[in-house]
Amino acid sequence: MSECDIRGMARDARAAARDLARASGEQKDRALLAMASGLTESRARILADNAGDVAAAHAAGQTAAFVDRLTLTEPRIEAMARGVRQIADLPDPVGAVTGMWRRPNGLQVGRMRVPLGVIGIIYESRPNVTADAAALCLKSGNAVLLRGGSEALRTNRAIADVLAAAVASAGLPAAALAVVPSADRAVVKEMLSLHGLIDLIIPRGGEGLIRAVREGSQIPVIAHDKGLCHTYVDASANLAMAGEIAYNAKVERPGVCNAMETLLVHAEVAPALLPALAARLRAAGVEVRGCPRTRSLVPAAVPATEEDWDTEYLALTLSIRVVDSFEDAVVHIARHGSGLAEAIVTADHGRAMRFLREVDAGAVFVNASTRFTDGYEFGMGAEMGISTQKLHARGPMGLPELTCEKFIVLGDGQIRDSRK
Repeated sequence: MSECDIRGMARDARAAARDLARASGEQKDRALLAMASGLTESRARILADNAGDVAAAHAAGQTAAFVDRLTLTEPRIEAMARGVRQIADLPDPVGAVTGMWRRPNGLQVGRMRVPLGVIGIIYESRPNVTADAAALCLKSGNAVLLRGGSEALRTNRAIADVLAAAVASAGLPAAALAVVPSADRAVVKEMLSLHGLIDLIIPRGGEGLIRAVREGSQIPVIAHDKGLCHTYVDASANLAMAGEIAYNAKVERPGVCNAMETLLVHAEVAPALLPALAARLRAAGVEVRGCPRTRSLVPAAVPATEEDWDTEYLALTLSIRVVDSFEDAVVHIARHGSGLAEAIVTADHGRAMRFLREVDAGAVFVNASTRFTDGYEFGMGAEMGISTQKLHARGPMGLPELTCEKFIVLGDGQIRDSRK
């Protein structure tokens, strides 16, 4: 794709964003419902194109986790459509006044939510991102340019065609959402240079992609680093609950960023918890790697190295460390965590509250699986991604995070006196 092509797409998106910013909530919701219907009605075409992408991934020797993220099924397409419908049901953030106060001179000063403008999404392998991002951007009044990975190009183009037609059927500009139809990496470089046409870049993918986007972008970037999530089982924990939470956090879908990668267990309860839990994990195909104290209780565990504590496996591999105290667990998380999601299992209310206050992450859980770190599970309809940074947005990014605030000032003739 030439430079003029990507610039042209960005210019079209900029024009579409101006129209979207003026669209009513009812009009945007009609478009969203049409998008959801289009996904289910066109599932045969989408699945056929996805099958081609999956076959190519297998032929290229991609990992099982990679292929799982790429693969669509009828239930996954229905989940995409359900997420779009849920977004339609959410309040429209655009135009919401988030605060208003009166000054001594009678001026009323407040803040109003407005769209960001044009958002560029650069992502890998997960075609559901195409639908989630398009729906969230449309509802929040933003146009979106979607640049997926080459491995999902057929699927992403099929989904985008369906969604753009639905948007047009609701009287909104089809250019409000578009998939960049090229796998050329030069397109990404050019996209990252379009300051003034694109307002925000959101990368979703592996560490290499995130790093490349951050280093090469002339546009503000919101991203998350690797999803190195921990579960800490405290001395007071209900061990049956702890076992279920840990098993779910590791096994339910190991190839995603909110899966648990390290289990921390208080020394007082490790002998009662670890042997049976490790056996259950191994029966599910999990390779257990452990510290020396873990291996004394689970002799079949592979010795854990220092590198293991910093590794996002995205696979059926789990590192386990036995710790002497709550404080040791918090220190381990601070040293090795990525800031995405952390969990404690405890019956001690004080410890739970300390964990919520002291652990630095976008989502912190008490007595629940880190697998809930998800915009859909949080009632947000879907998410644009999970931000591990602290400026503007943190954690799962929904509609409010795709807007910014401007000041609004209401007066009745006030002028500023320079003598004051």
